[in-house]
Amino acid sequence: MKKLKVLALALLCAAFSPAKADEGMWLLQMMQEQNLADRMKAQGLKIDIASIYNPEQLTLKDAVGIFGGGCTGEIISSNGLILTNHHCGYGAIQQHSSVEHDYLTDGFWAKSYQEEIPTPGLTFRFVERIVDVTEKVNEDVKKGKVTEAETFGSKYLKELAEKELKKSDLKKAPGITAQALPFYEGNRFYLFFIKTYKDVRMVAAPPSSIGKFGGETDNWMWPRHTCDFSIFRIYADKDGNPAEYSKDNVPLKSKKYLTISLKGLQEGDYAMIMGFPGSTSRYLTESEVRLRMEATNVPRIEVREARQNVLRKEMAASDKVRIQYASKFAGSSNYWKNSIGMNKAIVDNKVLETKAEQESRFAQYAKEKGNADYEKVVGQIDEYVKRVMPIQTRNTYFSETFRSGIEFSAPQAAFDELKTALQKENKKDIAKALETLKKEFANIHNKDYDHEVDRKVAKVLIPLYASKVSAEALPDFYQTVQKQFNGDYNAYVDALYDNSIFASEKNFDTFMANPTVEAIDKDLAVQYTVARNAKYKELADQLSNARGDINLLHKTYVRGLCEMYAPTPKAPDANFTLRLTYGNVKSYDPKDGIHYKYYTTLKGVMEKEDPNNPEFVVPAKLKELYASKNFGRYALPNGEMPACFLTTNDITGGNSGSPVMNGNGELIGTAFDGNWESLSGDINFDNNLQRCIAVDIRYVLFIVEKLGGCKNLIDEMNIVE
Repeated sequence: MKKLKVLALALLCAAFSPAKADEGMWLLQMMQEQNLADRMKAQGLKIDIASIYNPEQLTLKDAVGIFGGGCTGEIISSNGLILTNHHCGYGAIQQHSSVEHDYLTDGFWAKSYQEEIPTPGLTFRFVERIVDVTEKVNEDVKKGKVTEAETFGSKYLKELAEKELKKSDLKKAPGITAQALPFYEGNRFYLFFIKTYKDVRMVAAPPSSIGKFGGETDNWMWPRHTCDFSIFRIYADKDGNPAEYSKDNVPLKSKKYLTISLKGLQEGDYAMIMGFPGSTSRYLTESEVRLRMEATNVPRIEVREARQNVLRKEMAASDKVRIQYASKFAGSSNYWKNSIGMNKAIVDNKVLETKAEQESRFAQYAKEKGNADYEKVVGQIDEYVKRVMPIQTRNTYFSETFRSGIEFSAPQAAFDELKTALQKENKKDIAKALETLKKEFANIHNKDYDHEVDRKVAKVLIPLYASKVSAEALPDFYQTVQKQFNGDYNAYVDALYDNSIFASEKNFDTFMANPTVEAIDKDLAVQYTVARNAKYKELADQLSNARGDINLLHKTYVRGLCEMYAPTPKAPDANFTLRLTYGNVKSYDPKDGIHYKYYTTLKGVMEKEDPNNPEFVVPAKLKELYASKNFGRYALPNGEMPACFLTTNDITGGNSGSPVMNGNGELIGTAFDGNWESLSGDINFDNNLQRCIAVDIRYVLFIVEKLGGCKNLIDEMNIVE
């Protein structure tokens, strides 16, 4: 009982000063327990906190969901209209684009339901219910059903979720799944019931020159002038239930959708964001921050930069390749630049010194407390870092090279299946295996893959990896490079990309006409893939063994920190679950003599225009609208067109597309980025520098109506002026 009381106290704590009230990706289900209402109202919240989240009724929470695999989206009409970021919808826009229908360049505007485009594989997920299962987990540990360390594992959490779903009244509800996750480093556990809609259609997207204006150059930067939005729609069966795509599906009748405000915003106004932040690491020790910098960020920067240099050149030379690799390049570039900015901000913002100071305080607290576990836990974490640093470094180089960088390979499991069938001379199994290979060949040589581009990537990355790691970390195919190709990487890659079974349709058809075990065993792509997969498993096992009980050490450290800083409330690290963050519209001063105001206007787009730089091209129609000042009801009182604005909200990756709401819970913008000076924020929140960058909803609606000509969409929304 005493332990439970300590734990409850710990979860109300903060690892930072209570004056830094903007920090925190708060759990909606804990807002009452953590007494957040007074804090939020002090900063400008006007609505009752129960209208944000209340398990007994519809609230703002029910208008927000997960868009695709890693973004947030909000419902903005009674007919299932989704607003998210352009970069979140980018993969879908690219999926539908071709040289003939280049929606990336030209944009896409559906003027009716019939023109909306089905997008296979795209989903939208709502959080249906949240349940505290901490006591169930603790009881399982107490009864010996699971060890404390195993409660962090996916196997146990999956079994727990499935068991709870079977007992729930939602067990037969269409589209419902359950997910159990640890919070506060395993000091608390929650179960989420998720409803997934699988028929999501593309409705509107501005040209990339608007939706990605500023491109790689402006990414993570302020001032910003990007109208980063796209619009989709959820379709359901006639009863409103999730269903696979069907021409008979209808637009979802939304249970809850957001009201849109054109009232504008001023410095100091309340701003609230709800979404699904992906990952933060606010409780890392000083040594673990160094681990992040050296073993994750540095290898990621080096490998991605090398690959992007190849892609950038090839995309500039061909519209076909530009469209094929647009989404891949954007995804790679985003966290390449983030890693660069994070390492710089960690130094500039003295994050290591801040962590060291906190550890010093904690050591004194542990000594005064007389708690042996607390006294030794930081030292144990430091020992963990020493073990893991070299392993994590080479694992990152490996993953960035062979799992994220080079696309070409052979499907090992499918070839193994065929080999077994051939050896047994089982005609039925041979036919089945050959059909599997046909599907795998099509998966690799899909519409977004260019064999020659990937060849050039491989020629750069395979030798780069060898130059960065020890001989023990090299997959066995590097021996082939030395023995058969005299160390000539280019010759090896050419042979791999020219002669392998999966290298071309001609090679594949020749093999399929006469499949043999000998051909499989001699194939360079098969050898490459087998060696790559074996080395990946070896390195992953080494890392897993080196990690030891790090989860339990973190659990102890977080509990101790929480006790030390109690009773100020503190949010757990982000883990792509539903969170709320509150703050204010606010300017900032990044350096001496430099002041950044809290908003930008369309004027800045025209000032940045550079027709010779594809990142800063301005469409002719937008220039015409600007010249005529045809902004309609979306203009500022001074007649200018607002573009983007800043808030002090605590966000990270996954929050992209999140609604930014005012004190009345009305939509005023959509979050899409953070600022360069605070890219260490995932590790240490800086109350002076941390800013969220959002596109003003008035800019979005202006583009939809005036440039896209979609008055039909405007009329569908609930807009207040």
